[in-house]
Amino acid sequence: MQSAVCPGSFDPLHNGHVEVIARAANLFDEVIVAVSANMHKKPLFSLEDRIEMAQETFSYLRGITVRPLQPGILLTDFCKEVGASAVVKGLRGTQDLPYEMSMATMNRHLSGLETVFLPGDGRYSHLSSTLVKEVRSLGGDVAEFIPRSVHKRLRETAG
Repeated sequence: MQSAVCPGSFDPLHNGHVEVIARAANLFDEVIVAVSANMHKKPLFSLEDRIEMAQETFSYLRGITVRPLQPGILLTDFCKEVGASAVVKGLRGTQDLPYEMSMATMNRHLSGLETVFLPGDGRYSHLSSTLVKEVRSLGGDVAEFIPRSVHKRLRETAG
């Protein structure tokens, strides 16, 4: 059985993430969405909330599970723990490639873990969690860019 991990902070999860993860589910028997805490940012949603929203979003797809990626754990160690042979990363465009390539090379060097890059659908190439939060904080409507579970939580969240 081929397993892959799709890591990210997903704060919030948006349709660009969903599109890449759904496509990964067509390539692997199992896809583990590893929701992480970003130590460099103050999250909009708690880790628990982000996990719940991801579980709601992917409940209709077979072979996708959602797990926390605890702070201080290397992605390579997490992948070994869950038996994943690859990491799947979505690329919005050339702006993502340098950073993602260096991470992929380091992961392969540390453990032999391979990274599969999936180019994101062009409809979502402008999306980032940061941009979604910024537009929303300024009163913009982001409903078309995020899953329903996220939109519901955003409506419940002040600010």
